[in-house]
Amino acid sequence: MRKPIVAIIGRINVGKSTLFNRITKKRTAIVENVPGITRDRIYAECEWKGQQFTLVDTGGVDFVKREEMQKKIAIQTELAIEEADLIILLVDIKEGINPDDFKVAKAIREKNKPNILVANKGDVRGSELKLYEFYELGFGDPYIVSAEHGLNVDDLLDRIVSCISEVKIESEEEEENIIKVSIIGKPNVGKSSLLNYILGEDRIIVSEYPGTTRDAIEIIFKHNSLKLIFIDTAGLRDKAKPKEDVEYYSTLRTFEAVHNSDIVLLILDSTQGVSMQDKKIANYIQKERKACIVILNKFDLIKDNIDKKLFIDEIRYELSFIKNSPVIMTSAITGYNIKKIISKIKEVALQYSKKIPTSVLNAFIREIIFKNPPKYVRGNTLKIRYATQTGIKPPKFLLFVNNPKLMYTSYHRYLENNIYKAFGFEGSPVVIDLSKKKGERETI
Repeated sequence: MRKPIVAIIGRINVGKSTLFNRITKKRTAIVENVPGITRDRIYAECEWKGQQFTLVDTGGVDFVKREEMQKKIAIQTELAIEEADLIILLVDIKEGINPDDFKVAKAIREKNKPNILVANKGDVRGSELKLYEFYELGFGDPYIVSAEHGLNVDDLLDRIVSCISEVKIESEEEEENIIKVSIIGKPNVGKSSLLNYILGEDRIIVSEYPGTTRDAIEIIFKHNSLKLIFIDTAGLRDKAKPKEDVEYYSTLRTFEAVHNSDIVLLILDSTQGVSMQDKKIANYIQKERKACIVILNKFDLIKDNIDKKLFIDEIRYELSFIKNSPVIMTSAITGYNIKKIISKIKEVALQYSKKIPTSVLNAFIREIIFKNPPKYVRGNTLKIRYATQTGIKPPKFLLFVNNPKLMYTSYHRYLENNIYKAFGFEGSPVVIDLSKKKGERETI
């Protein structure tokens, strides 16, 4: 069964992200004492007393401001209301009722969705005196909570579970193949635009200004029998230390997204080539041992007479330490090559999970050793007795040798390159570990 969706809706700075983090019991959404931090919809899986549900955090609605960004946030909020099975209308009991509260309440009423009115910041002395004002919204008795201190949040969760247990949820077939894909790169390289084109909707807020995405946004996307979870991340700036707390937490979310993903889409700006920051990001992907696909976006801005093969070869040279990663030229504006991304993700996911039979692996090892035996080191030579694959995601190989210290860098690279050549592993890092075979005496 599909999990019920519970959306937290409200105007700016009423504590939606704080309540979201309190219920999910982790700091998923970035919280700052500054209005307008959350912009896109953020999802998290929750469970209370055996009942599972999906919680959605939304950007604060401000009906006074007419900026383009605020209009896009309002659209995201409307979409959250549309998909929700239960809506939490969050208000600020400390500040009292606001004209925007009436407008948000009207938008919820028009959808005729089950709802709960929650008055936040109830830990402030005397705040209950303003409680009567919120009856004007027509949503019944408000639940008084303090998201920051956890006051009455358990009671609210009891009410949420009670409400969603009455909601009829259509059944949904379980998907076995789930691939987590993080989208990473510098600010303003087109990460969100690219994802929106893949999804076929304006799911992520896009702006001409760098740094629009702040949280790591998870989005489920189904393609035939394949289930993908895309993670759109904040752009990583070329700074030794972020100046703002928001940027600091955005960077942490981005690193966490890479760590939790199977495949990373490294987005580069075709018009700028590979920068030092791009190399730092690629190096982090390599350290995390994640499969990687390099996306050269904004290719519509490149001259038509460019030698594409030469251009890709230059990119591969600059990013030589992320071996065997496919490179796709795209344009999020024209849609050029966007369809190739999904098929390539599927291919790379298979390579990342590939298992080589032990007999095949050992026959291969014997062959490449025969073609190019290890040279003498410290008066002795490396002998590889046996090989086996010990893991996937990434593929890990264990070689039993007479003395691990006799493995030199160029021969290790020779083995690695031949593994790629023989078995593929496109986009996937390969890990080769060494172990001294039992009965062998280690040379000091």
